Amino acid sequence: MTNQINSAFASLNDRALVHHSSYISGQFHPGRTGHFAVHNPADGSLLALVAEAGSTETEQAIAAAAAAFSAWSGATAAQRSALLMRWYQLMQQHQHDLARILTLEQGKPLTEAMGEINYGASFVSWFAEEAKRMNGDIIPAAATDQQILVLKQAIGVVAAITPWNFPNAMILRKAAAALAAGCTFVVKPSELTPLSALALAELATRAGIPAGVFNVVTGTDAKAIGQVLTKDSRVAKFSFTGSTPVGKTLLAQCASTVKKVSMELGGNAPFIVFDDADLASAVQGLLAAKFRNAGQTCVCVNRVFVQRPVYDAFLAQLIQATAPLKLANGLETGCQIGPLINQTAVDKIARLLDQALDQGAELLLGGAIDADLGPLFFQPTIITEVTPAMRISQTEIFGPVLCISLFDTEQEVIELANNTPTGLASYFYSRDIGRIFRVAKALHYGMIGINEASISNAAAPFGGVKESGLGREGSSYGLDDFTELKYLCLGGLG
Repeated sequence: MTNQINSAFASLNDRALVHHSSYISGQFHPGRTGHFAVHNPADGSLLALVAEAGSTETEQAIAAAAAAFSAWSGATAAQRSALLMRWYQLMQQHQHDLARILTLEQGKPLTEAMGEINYGASFVSWFAEEAKRMNGDIIPAAATDQQILVLKQAIGVVAAITPWNFPNAMILRKAAAALAAGCTFVVKPSELTPLSALALAELATRAGIPAGVFNVVTGTDAKAIGQVLTKDSRVAKFSFTGSTPVGKTLLAQCASTVKKVSMELGGNAPFIVFDDADLASAVQGLLAAKFRNAGQTCVCVNRVFVQRPVYDAFLAQLIQATAPLKLANGLETGCQIGPLINQTAVDKIARLLDQALDQGAELLLGGAIDADLGPLFFQPTIITEVTPAMRISQTEIFGPVLCISLFDTEQEVIELANNTPTGLASYFYSRDIGRIFRVAKALHYGMIGINEASISNAAAPFGGVKESGLGREGSSYGLDDFTELKYLCLGGLG
């Protein structure tokens, strides 16, 4: 077993990036209650046995973060910035190794993994700079002998739970902002992809980030760990990325201590192609917005609406562009779509697809597992004649299935697009400037890609409306979610 575990990482330039236990107060702690297995979704092979942590280790991590908070928040912004920049530089230096670890445990194509490492690291460099711009305000007072000052201060210990689909970037999008603001941080990564988080912890140590400032708790008992992270009074802020149902449960748990909360939850993204769109550009945008990470992203397209005059032409171009996409092990050269994360994900997609076909949808491409590659490789799939009543239209698919519907009028498609309780990302293609502004204002989503499918970057506020969550990550606004405003009223100045 040891040879099998080690051989997966034999090609790494720095095998010391691979760890197998929680990182608490600057040290990797062996577990006391056994281990859990991490498998490669591409071939099912065992990658590592990781030490199981539970509520005890979580409390230890919170205690470490609480102990480190005073010194870290008391450091100058320039000091925190310098350490974050060193962390960023190490991520760039070890980009290839970090990407390979990510692909091995998560499955996405290595080129996409490289992109994720760059994307995650970009938040560290961005917030390293923003740390020096955490400015307050001076407000004119009502009395001549008074002065009103508003300070921004670090909120305290921050706890987070992050998902498996972006195991590097989802941690850094939160941690970089928290650390820049002067907060200390405890994260529970997904038990499916803990190795990327532990590699970041190794680099945090090398960067000189003080013990207790960044902590990682690995474990499979998400309920027990989540209970501690959400209910411990030493935690001032809780941040979660994941499904809406789980987010609602965690949000309720945070109420007992009235924590500040950020929630980046599920979506049901529409992709609208108007009759004046550049069809070739729209097709390429749709491929990127749907098949990235095998469709396993929160901003992935779920529902495609195409206006009647261009429907046939768009569909023909889409099928022609989708059919050649290479489904393969993420480490294979030329891979464009990797495996799904596990059998549960495959079963969900198969069930949604079967229901839609039974209700009248038409299968044009794909629709099955590629048995030659393995049980988790689902073919890129296109179905048409999809209606709003179908379950596949109402559910976040999280897989490589495109659902195509026809529409006639602008008002009709706006109503169809908004007909969902979530509101994370949306996309539309049009070259009519008037339409662009009308539709952008009418869509009830936190983020809108207009003639553009790649909308995520560190400078932009990432987040949704309605049941897609609370707060924003990235941009200068993202720093505010990790601060408290303190109002100072200075009197007797006359």
